[in-house]
Amino acid sequence: MKKIVIYALTTCLWCKKTKKFFEDKKLPFESVDYDKQDEAKQAEIMKEMKGQGCTGSFPFTRIGDSCVQGYDPNEFEKLLEKK
Repeated sequence: MKKIVIYALTTCLWCKKTKKFFEDKKLPFESVDYDKQDEAKQAEIMKEMKGQGCTGSFPFTRIGDSCVQGYDPNEFEKLLEKK
């Protein structure tokens, strides 16, 4: 099973939909609320996002070594199936 980490904002509808997608599939994931982190941790998260080629908008989901920006169920499925 690939490790899933969702970086989200607590007030973001798309972030909530992303979490619900994985909950509905009963897939374990780690959730990090970006807006509840201190400035140093936020800078670390933003660096990771941009290092993966994302622009810094939320949600940002890591599935294994890949990333998905935004709510994209088709891409989530594709990455989960990929070996």
